[in-house]
Amino acid sequence: MTTDTRTLTFERKIQAPAAELFRAFSNATALREWLSDVATVSPREGGRFYLAWNDGYYTSGTFTSLVPDEEVAFTWHSPVDPGPSAVRASLLPVDGGTRVLLEHSGLGAGPAWSETVSDLERAWPISLENLASVMETGEDLRFTRRPMLGITVSDFNADVAGQLGVPVAEGIRLDGVVSGMGAKAAGLQADDVLVSMAGRETVGWASLSDALASKQAGDTVEVVFYRGPEKHTAQMTLSGRPIPEIPETAQALAAALRERHAEIESELAAFFDGVSDAEAGYKP
Repeated sequence: MTTDTRTLTFERKIQAPAAELFRAFSNATALREWLSDVATVSPREGGRFYLAWNDGYYTSGTFTSLVPDEEVAFTWHSPVDPGPSAVRASLLPVDGGTRVLLEHSGLGAGPAWSETVSDLERAWPISLENLASVMETGEDLRFTRRPMLGITVSDFNADVAGQLGVPVAEGIRLDGVVSGMGAKAAGLQADDVLVSMAGRETVGWASLSDALASKQAGDTVEVVFYRGPEKHTAQMTLSGRPIPEIPETAQALAAALRERHAEIESELAAFFDGVSDAEAGYKP
């Protein structure tokens, strides 16, 4: 049995005060803003913490060091890892910002640890990049880089396949495509049936999500689909999620909301123009 361990070291300069980065590593709300989807923490030495992600991964541990504006350290133990490890984030002021030095230590060096180490080598740089983005611009890259196809979907089964002349009974039938997004640009249209994306079969919505799990906006993937009895292949560039411009002040936000409410009220009035009270009050 080997006792050899290894340490992964990551470094990122972030244009933010050390006090804000200390909070980012020790506050539950702040952790959810850049690292995990769920966070519960008790920020004191010996205090417990729990982090979880929507893909099913989770980890827990205890804080071993909390030096305000200088250092946060905690143990790390996920059930899918071969054993416990430890994380230390050192915050070093530099040139108007902060150098974050993150060390993930106590990782085994044997074959049982290879997948865990590989995952951490990939995940921590992505998370630190997102931390920098959140601190410097307020943009959560997990959201803004999330790929979109620009499709709406409808039912698909053997009966529908027969009506469309499609020779398969499993796939994702498009109800429509959105102008200005990847699916329309790739030439897809209503009643096309997606059967593969990025090399993975698409037999339902869940499988589509799996195919896009490692992709981000701007990536190009191959899509295979049926249009009637004919099978087609196309290259699709995944679209980014449209992000509205956020007003910088409360006054500007209030003005933008008043303007949007007026637009909605105008659209609603036009929609009901000529509709009687009896028709408008009908309960389906």
